[in-house]
Amino acid sequence: MCGSELTPKPQGLTPADLRLVAQAKRVLQSNEVLESPCISICRMSDDTTYCEGCWRTLDEIGGWGQRNADEKRVVWQLISERLAAHGAT
Repeated sequence: MCGSELTPKPQGLTPADLRLVAQAKRVLQSNEVLESPCISICRMSDDTTYCEGCWRTLDEIGGWGQRNADEKRVVWQLISERLAAHGAT
């Protein structure tokens, strides 16, 4: 046993999460074209069922290209809410 299985997962928001929070705030306050929240950390969390990089579900990731601006804004709002809830734990 190497001990890594005894190491708890870090709590709170990571630096990447904090950057995503700031990006979500900018996106939600602007009328600009909505970019993808992908940050190329594509790994689904067993704990949350969200991508560990962008905090989207598989359906949100897969359907991003087909969503209109209003639907993309809703996804950005969900990401913001998910990060806020995770940061509060």
